[in-house]
Amino acid sequence: MTVVTRHPVTPAAPEASPEFALMLGGPLFQLFRRSHLSGNALELVRARMLIIVAITWLPLMAGALADGHVLNAQGFVPFLRDVDANVRFLVALPLLIVAELVVHQRMRPVAQQFLSLHLVPDEALSRFESAIGAAYRLRNSVVAELTLIVIVYVVGVMWIWRSYIAISTTTWYATPGPQGLVLSRSGMWYGWVSLPIFQFLLLRWYFRIVIWARFLWHVSRLPLSLIPTHPDRVGGLGFLGNMAYAFVPLAVAHGAMVAGPIANRIFHLGAALPEFKAEIAVIVLFVMILVFAPFFVFIPHLTAAKRAGLREYGTLAERYVREFDQKWLRGGAPPSEPLLGSADVQSLADLANGFEVVKTMRSAPITRDAVMLLAATTLAPVVPLALTMMSLEDLLKQLFGALF
Repeated sequence: MTVVTRHPVTPAAPEASPEFALMLGGPLFQLFRRSHLSGNALELVRARMLIIVAITWLPLMAGALADGHVLNAQGFVPFLRDVDANVRFLVALPLLIVAELVVHQRMRPVAQQFLSLHLVPDEALSRFESAIGAAYRLRNSVVAELTLIVIVYVVGVMWIWRSYIAISTTTWYATPGPQGLVLSRSGMWYGWVSLPIFQFLLLRWYFRIVIWARFLWHVSRLPLSLIPTHPDRVGGLGFLGNMAYAFVPLAVAHGAMVAGPIANRIFHLGAALPEFKAEIAVIVLFVMILVFAPFFVFIPHLTAAKRAGLREYGTLAERYVREFDQKWLRGGAPPSEPLLGSADVQSLADLANGFEVVKTMRSAPITRDAVMLLAATTLAPVVPLALTMMSLEDLLKQLFGALF
């Protein structure tokens, strides 16, 4: 791997830089467009949310109403008290849809920024464009989305949901039996339509993140031209770290996905929130890996740039301070040149600041603020469950005590 470090220059930006439209394309996107549920840039997000929620949640409500299982709590879990189902389709599912638009808008300029900041040298432009093309081909793959559908039904519904998510008591959608869950009429729609749609959209998100990670990996193979003294302390790659904020809706959706099953077990099976500390920790860690792991491919580039920067700027600093010492402390300065107000002193301070920036370069374009924000937003849907252990007043005292 070759890392090129250089001093800042300001040549003109490319006139026509490509966009990186990871969220556009693919069979589902084309279906939305033909159904007038999306424009060319994922517009009409409210229409998509309403239609998908109408397909997934509304039939469940209608079926439970027809069966008399909406609020009646005699011996089973009624529909409106099934926190998992309602949170999944009324909170997490809309957030997955909104997150597509948010990430699309924040990710579009990524390719332009690589070029306008001159991080990709001219000799690597063709390889950079090839990386974008490879991402688009995978994004548009029909086989990939068909494979996701197969995974949803074979693994997601038949195994994960039945074995780990569905609660082991009589509910509006199923009754436990010797051979497993016996689905009601509403449960048939729940298990074979609503849940598969949700799980498909979730897996499609993971697939897009894999494409994003693969694109960044291809870019990391290029001889990037990083600047060790860039004030973002990641050689000019700070714009990538800002991408993490776009994943906040996705983080909240994952928190809601965990909070729902936990709430069901607390309210209907007598469990307590501390019993789920491991599950809560795992989902926070999972979101952190999901969002930040793609940036780890730049660690070799940034560590090499830091080493080169310390060497080069250290040599420059050593030369300057020797000349400064010789001039101002060893009698080298002309008697007519005043020390007060001399530009030499300011230049010495600027050089020290630049060297400090190189010393504090980070190994990846990840900030502490982004990590804390994503962790907090992932935990946000779980926080209300603390009310099952303490009063609202005590909870607020604990929160304010932790913050202040």
